[in-house]
Amino acid sequence: MKINSTQVTYFTLSAYFDTGHLKYMFFLIITCLYLFIIVANVLLIVIICMNRSLHEPMYMLLCNLFINELFGSTGLFPFLLVQILSDVHTISVPLCYLQIYCFYLYGNVEFFTLGAMSYDRYVAICFPLQYNTRMTCQKVAKIIAFAWLYKAINITVLISLSAPLPLCGNVINKVYCVNHDITKLACSDTTFRDVYGPVFIFTVIFPLIVLILFSYIKILQVCFSGSKRTQQKAVSTCTPHLISLFNFSFGLFFEITQSRFNMSHVPISIRVVLSLYWLMCPPLLNPVLYGLNMTKIRSICINLVLGKMS
Repeated sequence: MKINSTQVTYFTLSAYFDTGHLKYMFFLIITCLYLFIIVANVLLIVIICMNRSLHEPMYMLLCNLFINELFGSTGLFPFLLVQILSDVHTISVPLCYLQIYCFYLYGNVEFFTLGAMSYDRYVAICFPLQYNTRMTCQKVAKIIAFAWLYKAINITVLISLSAPLPLCGNVINKVYCVNHDITKLACSDTTFRDVYGPVFIFTVIFPLIVLILFSYIKILQVCFSGSKRTQQKAVSTCTPHLISLFNFSFGLFFEITQSRFNMSHVPISIRVVLSLYWLMCPPLLNPVLYGLNMTKIRSICINLVLGKMS
């Protein structure tokens, strides 16, 4: 029986499964992870904002990365905590689209920021004498503002194409809302909406991938032909970024694959964990990664700890 779109007031998230009394343990673990994300990311944002020595393009991009990760994890963790304790796993239609908006904006800004950071490292290592003119704080501020505004407009268009669709069902086989899963429930033709996604990937995501690959190919060329000091500088500054980039890309790749292809042969517990990976692991890993590996941030953190202990 087809359901009229006006009758769909909520979606059922069918990927949740009964964990019995273990749900209280999961609730405690997720709460601790969320608190760590808040404390770690806010601490690094405050350190970058309050220390004038860190008012540089690279640290501005890092600050934007941490702000975005707070934004993305806040869209997930409170909702996840409620669902873990709930016996009925439903979400209202407006809240579902709000969640999609938050997650897609988080993912797009994250990848855009990582792309900008790749270019920043390329200029710093390949053109060190031109770095201060090619990468200024004003230029980076414009890049960050453009990333948020442009991505927000793109995702608004995407959701405005999906929201009016008449739906023939209300069951989403995920632990959170995904736009592609909603369009698969549509009763009407979704050709135009299905085309928008690949076009967006080709015109926005693909150029970022090219920029990242180009930046690191050039960095590798300089490393192989440069001095040992240049190689050490490249390794020390690029390692955290590469780990962060691969970490996010792995989670995002699995999420896109799971949305587009039939993954029913994969156990549900593994699918749930991997679908949460791109939303949970970058906000957990990146503050630790950059806090420990960036010399200036690390020394300020150590001074803060020693200052409180003395």
